[in-house]
Amino acid sequence: MNPQLVREAELHAYADGLLARARGADVEAWLARHPADMERLQAWRLQNRQLRALFDPVLGEPVPPAMSAPPHWASPPWRLAQRLAAALLIALTGAAAGWILRGASPRAAQYAQGLPHQAALAHAVYSPEVRHPVEVGADQEEHLVKWLSKRLGAPLRAPHLGTLGYELVGGRLLPGESGPVAQFMYQDAGGQRLTLYVSSGQPNNRDTGFRFAQEGQLGVFYWIDGKLGYALSAGVSKNELAKVAAAVYEQLDAAH
Repeated sequence: MNPQLVREAELHAYADGLLARARGADVEAWLARHPADMERLQAWRLQNRQLRALFDPVLGEPVPPAMSAPPHWASPPWRLAQRLAAALLIALTGAAAGWILRGASPRAAQYAQGLPHQAALAHAVYSPEVRHPVEVGADQEEHLVKWLSKRLGAPLRAPHLGTLGYELVGGRLLPGESGPVAQFMYQDAGGQRLTLYVSSGQPNNRDTGFRFAQEGQLGVFYWIDGKLGYALSAGVSKNELAKVAAAVYEQLDAAH
């Protein structure tokens, strides 16, 4: 193997601590000569830490007895499959949140239950990005809003949060469980980022009350308004995030 050439897969393995020791010196020498790759690697490591903060608590949760206890006829392979399915279900639905929506239809409750979890996951994936945090930058805000509005099938707005110290970085389109999702990203002077996640696909529902969820180290304020679900995520205090969420809601509500 050419010691002068470091492949993308090797950079990922190095960032994850999985690269063979014999190759480590070559990668370190490469990074010393390629600062852009070093910047990417540091962003990956930050992303890894944020994802672990989100999902590590789930690994320690006990599997509910009703899901882990096999029927009397179950063979050992079936018992293993049941445990794996239960663990996967918990990870995907965010069952650790420990809350339900009262007074909402089963479909609306199911939709809203996953909203803060999906928003926090999207925040953890994209907020650490240094070079490509968004698809369309704030310098093209009008185009960004029109594009995302067309894809979600509803008029959207990018709230202005400058009075709270946050400026728009830009946004991107994401896939969601019930349709396309928009993500707007903001950043303050210290580099702290927050994201507004807008999910489509919830018709005939208006649940404008704020709710709060703690997803690992991230706080999420979220609400549902008509066919859209909104979730504001950031690694800041609950009080600070509440102020921003109130400003976002006020601007979006005024646009109706």
